Amino acid sequence: MTAKNELSYYSAKFSRSRPTENIIELIIPQSCAGLRLDQTLAQLLPDHSRNRLQAWILEKRVTIDNLNANSKNKVWGGEKIKIKSLLHPTETAHAAEAIKLDIVYEDQSIIVINKPAGMVVHPGNGNWQGTMLNGLLHHAAQLDKIPRAGIVHRLDKNTSGLLVIAKTLEAQTSLVRQLQNRTMKRDYFALVLGHIPLNGQINAPIGRHPIQRVKMTVTKNGKEACTHYLVKERLCGCTLLQCSLETGRTHQIRVHMHSIGHPLVGDPIYNKKPRKVAQEIGQLIMSFPRQALHAQRLELIHPKTGKPIMWEAELPEDIGKLMLKLRHYHDNHPTSK
Repeated sequence: MTAKNELSYYSAKFSRSRPTENIIELIIPQSCAGLRLDQTLAQLLPDHSRNRLQAWILEKRVTIDNLNANSKNKVWGGEKIKIKSLLHPTETAHAAEAIKLDIVYEDQSIIVINKPAGMVVHPGNGNWQGTMLNGLLHHAAQLDKIPRAGIVHRLDKNTSGLLVIAKTLEAQTSLVRQLQNRTMKRDYFALVLGHIPLNGQINAPIGRHPIQRVKMTVTKNGKEACTHYLVKERLCGCTLLQCSLETGRTHQIRVHMHSIGHPLVGDPIYNKKPRKVAQEIGQLIMSFPRQALHAQRLELIHPKTGKPIMWEAELPEDIGKLMLKLRHYHDNHPTSK
């Protein structure tokens, strides 16, 4: 009998002690008697390369019967092995995590979530744990069988608001087609710098910035992008807009509003200092810690019933408080712009 067939003779226990560290405990089967430790571990843990296992041994992450081990140690069966395995973040990126999700609607086909600012939607560089995807996999385990855990569209980390998640492959196909056909309606509240006098539309292609690769920009070589905006309220130094997307390009509203000289309040990438406002208001606006953008309304055709369905999410507390302060200043300084 090979060591691989004798896995039932030893126990392996995995417990999270840090986001990227697992504890592996096992008992060496008799079939490995006489083998070196590194050879034995290579057989028993085929998901890890021999180089990685040897590195863990050198780093004193492996013990035999509670004593530090080295690669040349021979095993005879029955020894208790403990490994503090240090995994690359990408290896645990799709682990289920007990993360609180603000679920505004759920049935057998879809989940609609009101995402808070600060939550990353999908694991990526620098954000491998604690994402909405990790929370979804804990909330609904069946999502591990759906590509990208059912996520069909995203919001930036510091954008709040509504997202829809597919719980079945059928629902995912339907939602993706609605996005492609531009029949899914998404409206955002955006608090932008300056006074915008009239409703309007921005139809300008968006692509990657040629020099600053973290930025997007309006460029003739970009992809088609169209944003409609309605003026909802004029405040001291700012305007609250309702923006509707025809397309869904990266940073679309942020880039489009910046391109017409009205970047979002608090935008760390596309912002600029407010002009022609009192110093007190300028400091208030500049101190806002994130882009003031909220996915306020979501409308789609339900993948199962075929009927239109819609949700709305109120402005989050931080944007609401900022607007109250701007209104208060305006009411007490009627001549302020």
